[in-house]
Order: sequence, then structure tokens, then C-alpha cells
Amino acid sequence: MSDEAPRPDSAKSLLTWATAGLASLASLVLGGSTLTYLLSPLWQKQDEGWVDVGRADAFKPDQPSKVEFVQRQRDSWSVTEKRSSAWVVVEEGKHVKVFDPRCPHLGCPYRWDVVSTKFKCPCHNASFSMDGDVLGGPAPHALDQLPSKVESGDIFIQPDAKAKAEKS
Repeated sequence: MSDEAPRPDSAKSLLTWATAGLASLASLVLGGSTLTYLLSPLWQKQDEGWVDVGRADAFKPDQPSKVEFVQRQRDSWSVTEKRSSAWVVVEEGKHVKVFDPRCPHLGCPYRWDVVSTKFKCPCHNASFSMDGDVLGGPAPHALDQLPSKVESGDIFIQPDAKAKAEKS
């Protein structure tokens, strides 16, 4: 029988390798968690840009209403807010039309004239029906309509849809 003690070099080497292995494992766990936290906004589900503008039953049928809203846009880690508006027309039967608030001629803001029951642009005398069709003036086409939907009684619009379509 040999009563040889372990060589000091091999015990020291085993301890060095075990320490290095545990340190590597700890670095991998902490580094992976940190990296996942920092990069998670890149693959989180982005909303489609729908904005809630109010309850459908709060709008009077066949009477255009100007709504103002705050649009929040998320770009990875930062969120920007932009104030905007739109014209909402709820037709009988709960069909909703939403119009961009700028005249298609030169982008001037138009208004609803209750007396003449028309949208009127004061800058160049353009006028539009409640459906957005051109009735007179220099406007090259009808009012730009924004995508809209009604979910659980709330009206949602997609204000950036026009800008995205123009970029494409």
C-alpha cells in the first residue's frame, strides 16, 4: 500500500479550474440576463399605432366631430408623444369614417360649417361633403380617410397610416 499524499500541484490545478468554471458560469448567467434585459425592447411586440379617440355612442350620428388625441410612438427604449386631431363622422348604423384634419390641397386645417353642412377650408375656398367628397375649390381629391375600427364600443384610428402609405 502506498500512502502517497496528493501532489500539491494537482490540487492547486483542480482548485484553479473549479474556480474558473464557477466564475465563467456566474458571468454567463449574469451577462445573459443583462443582455436579455437590454435587448428585449428590440423584439417586443410593437403596437400597430391604433389610438383610442372615444366611445362610439358619444358621437352624434351624422354630425362631424373634431377629436384631439395624444399619439404615443415607441422606438425601442424611448417613447415620444405627439398631439394631433381628426374629424370623426359616425353614420347611422354605427359605420365610422375618420378624416385627416388637413385639406388635400395645401394642408390647411379645415372646419365643419354647421349652416352649409360642409367641410370648408378657409384658405382657398375648398369645400367637401360629409363623406369627404370634393364639392368645390382647388382640392385635387377627396379628404384623406384614416383607417378606423370599433372595438367594444370604442373608436380606434390609425393616424400614421397615411404617412406610411406615402413613404411606400
